[in-house]
Amino acid sequence: MRVYVRKAFYTRVTEPIQELPETYDSGNTRNDLMALRNLTNWNNPIFRKKSRLVDKFDERLWTLLDDMRESLERVGGYGCAAVHVGVLRRVAVVLNDGEAIELINPTIAKSSTETQEVLEGSIAPGSPRVYVTRPMSVTIKAFDRNGKPISVSGTEVLAATFCHEIDHLDGILYTEKSNRA
Repeated sequence: MRVYVRKAFYTRVTEPIQELPETYDSGNTRNDLMALRNLTNWNNPIFRKKSRLVDKFDERLWTLLDDMRESLERVGGYGCAAVHVGVLRRVAVVLNDGEAIELINPTIAKSSTETQEVLEGSIAPGSPRVYVTRPMSVTIKAFDRNGKPISVSGTEVLAATFCHEIDHLDGILYTEKSNRA
């Protein structure tokens, strides 16, 4: 089993888990984390609700996707489910090497039996960081912003991020999957 750390948290596995800093490089405080939309606080019950399928691929969806990406980039995150901005729709944006992967109605089509242990957190203010076991690789079936079916594969940190964001869309908190106290 390999051990990885999600890019957004800048912590090595060999270091003790530390609290999220009160101030990010952008100069915004935790209570002022926003781009075009406010980020939902970790303790908000919306995170336990299952997101609804997207059935309209229109300008409202495109605006949501653009806002999610901007919010994600502004806080230095790696993935953003629509629930992070208070929207219960099956939409996620994941950054990979500076490129945005937009996933509408994503599902995990295939996952490896090989696993990895990942230190995960969330862009939601007040979220904890915990270790979670995730598949080493996954293939995601989804739609792009125009409603075209897509298939995206990822390994290591990218695979873990896909799983993490899809869990958010299903109302599952990563802390429920923690394998360490």
